[in-house]
Amino acid sequence: MSVTVLLVDDEELVRAGLRAVLDTQPDIEVVGEAADGATVVPLVRRLRPDVVALDVRMPLLDGIEATRAILRSVADPPGILVITTFEEDAYVYEALRAGANGFLLKRARPAEIVHAVRLVAEGDSLLFPAAVRRLAAGRGNESARRVLERAALTGREREVLRLMAGGLSNAEIAGRLVLGGETVKSHVSSVLAKLGARDRTQAVITAYESGFVTPG
Repeated sequence: MSVTVLLVDDEELVRAGLRAVLDTQPDIEVVGEAADGATVVPLVRRLRPDVVALDVRMPLLDGIEATRAILRSVADPPGILVITTFEEDAYVYEALRAGANGFLLKRARPAEIVHAVRLVAEGDSLLFPAAVRRLAAGRGNESARRVLERAALTGREREVLRLMAGGLSNAEIAGRLVLGGETVKSHVSSVLAKLGARDRTQAVITAYESGFVTPG
């Protein structure tokens, strides 16, 4: 099965570059393009892509609001990959808080672009590099601390959350903790449920904002 991708960026050259890279992969198919976030929701409903790669800064509807619109309006929404020029852009962090699954730098190498799309499509690991971890840690707030406290995670769940915050996939967590894959999957699901998180990214944001995990 191919991973289907919708590209959304107001720069035609960026879209063309991403398409050229992704179209070389036998398991990835670009199914559509758009020049602004304002047209994303109807396109997602019609094309049903697995991943939406969208620019964080667009003239009519930026990546933050487009992410919110997709998650609010689309049943079984796709993975969302935010495209940005600068990794320490606060817009990127707000897009992740809004529900995006990770981000991609416009200057990324072809192999990194392909890897990012596949990661977001798989959904069991996330793109949350050091620069964004620092942004998250710097936004520490009492609300996140209360969420973590109320979650009352078990010792094992806390270990799993810490490794999730490091960007490890389920398979990597299983190897690190010497656990079965299904056991890790169950722990991850429990962590998300207890934190009230929609996905791994939201759980990791809570981990950093609460101070449970600090950038290392």
